[in-house]
Amino acid sequence: MAEKLVLFEHRHLPGVETAAVYETVGGYEGLRRALQMTPAGVIEEIKVSGLQGRGGAGFPTWIKWNGMLGNPPGDRYVVCNADEGEPGTFKDRELMLRFPHMIVEGMAIAGHATGSATGYIYIRGEFTEPADAIRRAVDEAYERGYLGEGIRTDGSRFDIHVHLGAGSYECGEETALMSSLMGERGQPRAKPPHAPLPVVAGLWRRPTLINNVETYACAPHILRRGGAWYASMGTERAKGTKIFSVSGHVARPGNYEIELGTPLLELLDMAGGVTGGALKAIIPGGSSVPILPAAKCTDVRLDYDGCRAAGTMLGSGGCMVFNETTDIVKLMWVTARFYAHESCGKCTPCREGTRWMAKIMDRIVQGKGRPEDPDLLVSVCNNIDGRSYCPLGDAAAWPIRASVLQYRDEYEHWVRHKTSPVGEHSVPKVA
Repeated sequence: MAEKLVLFEHRHLPGVETAAVYETVGGYEGLRRALQMTPAGVIEEIKVSGLQGRGGAGFPTWIKWNGMLGNPPGDRYVVCNADEGEPGTFKDRELMLRFPHMIVEGMAIAGHATGSATGYIYIRGEFTEPADAIRRAVDEAYERGYLGEGIRTDGSRFDIHVHLGAGSYECGEETALMSSLMGERGQPRAKPPHAPLPVVAGLWRRPTLINNVETYACAPHILRRGGAWYASMGTERAKGTKIFSVSGHVARPGNYEIELGTPLLELLDMAGGVTGGALKAIIPGGSSVPILPAAKCTDVRLDYDGCRAAGTMLGSGGCMVFNETTDIVKLMWVTARFYAHESCGKCTPCREGTRWMAKIMDRIVQGKGRPEDPDLLVSVCNNIDGRSYCPLGDAAAWPIRASVLQYRDEYEHWVRHKTSPVGEHSVPKVA
């Protein structure tokens, strides 16, 4: 399997972030091939690959790209969502630091495929080093003719601008990101059926394509080697590879690129196994997805269907591992506080619900918990889930509700004994 890995296959090369080194390993060959094809031909190659959005939703990439073609002539935009704020996830940060030209090339390919002349990379404000790496890559791409008019022969051009956000988790949601990019408050917009999709009316009411960093980084390899090559990896319903950010109680935390469908415990072995005690739980897709107790991890395969069948989600691939010393209640207390802080406040279910969850969790860990608190938490989660203006409300509700259902005994221990069921403990730091 190792020889099939895509994005990190050249990690051993020093200075791979420079254009000169990137070209020695096939860099920009995918763009050259794309420019010899029609936009529809490029999109067909993406369709054959089976690439799905790697930001968490898993939506077929080709459908988004194809949705841009039916619009009338005029300005169109390609946007890279690099506002990686999901706790436990750090793959995009490393891609931008180590392989910025992959992202630049992927966006240039998308620009040709969608008839767009302008691209924006919206980077999380705290990511100053990745932003510097991206800026250098953009400058080098202009110098070598890959951006601007450059190697294009039809008189068109494609330009990329780098924009740093202010660190809001909410701006990882695509419509809030667009609002922020336009200088507005970073809050979500209405979506279908109440408003058109971004590919119809996005930035400045013009057609806009938005994809995740990892999604764009896959495009050069697909165009260089062919969609069928990429589709040969993964499973029937989840093609290709996925980067998982493994953290917590493991011997070798870091980013691991594996084929979709790989067993969860095989990924854990790659990361050196659990440290400090027996495995207690895994959160496989970032802090917003339901937690899996150790007993449910045995047969889980890391693809969209496999995670769904286990009662969780693939999400962004932030795989957080916890050993037996972890207090699940305190872990979820930290999680609840995070989402309460990051709620943009636009809609009532999320604004009020996340704060109520945080208050109840505060009460429990301060030794003032009430017998009805576990059921009250589930009730609050149920009233947020599916009722908020954007997915942040769902992201806040799912992990808390799952933790109560899976570890109710620990909540009840806190309520009865006013102390942790695992004694002295620490919640592991996650990225």
